[in-house]
Amino acid sequence: MLEIIGMTVEDAKAIESCGANRIELVSALTEGGVTPSFGLIERVVNSVKIPVNVMIRHHANSFVYSEDDVNIMIKDIEIVNSIGANGIVLGLLDNECKIDEDNLKRLLNKSNNLDITFHKAIDETNPIQSIKLLNKYKQITNVLTSGGSGNIINNLNIINNMEKESQNINILLGGGLNFDNIREIKEKTPNCDYHFGTAVRVDKNPFGKIDEKKLMELVKIINI
Repeated sequence: MLEIIGMTVEDAKAIESCGANRIELVSALTEGGVTPSFGLIERVVNSVKIPVNVMIRHHANSFVYSEDDVNIMIKDIEIVNSIGANGIVLGLLDNECKIDEDNLKRLLNKSNNLDITFHKAIDETNPIQSIKLLNKYKQITNVLTSGGSGNIINNLNIINNMEKESQNINILLGGGLNFDNIREIKEKTPNCDYHFGTAVRVDKNPFGKIDEKKLMELVKIINI
């Protein structure tokens, strides 16, 4: 499974036409992605047939959220659900770099029928311990990770251990994937899905358009 980050309607259409399987819709890619406007979400959802998962992250300060932050996220989830998106992408930590379970539960309670990805906030924790914890939340279907901090190539053992410890959660690899390492990573991390951002944009520029030639090549690599 190949998920591509999209930021515009044009991105979404290109991602679909090139054969990718799912869109992660964000704004402000340079900030790691924040929640896009509801008008954009609605337009994208109505413009493509492949699943659209929406980032729930209204600021890029950190993954630690206040009471007001969580209330905003709850409202965003309710609206995203009403628009008809396939899923949401979220992640919450406490001040000790552990998963904030109390607030995670609050968000999950508002996420009925949505596909849920816990994003790369997990890489600021002990990822193997965190995947064990997340297993008990049956609504969480994906975890986006590069196996912790540092270069993803150096984290392949951690990634494979995460995969072994996961139960119903798909390991979605992202953060540092590119055309130089994807074949090796694909060979050495079986049973994982893949998530790409700037590597499939023109000149690898976060403000660039989707490079459709690159994306079609990537689809072939993933499907081998």
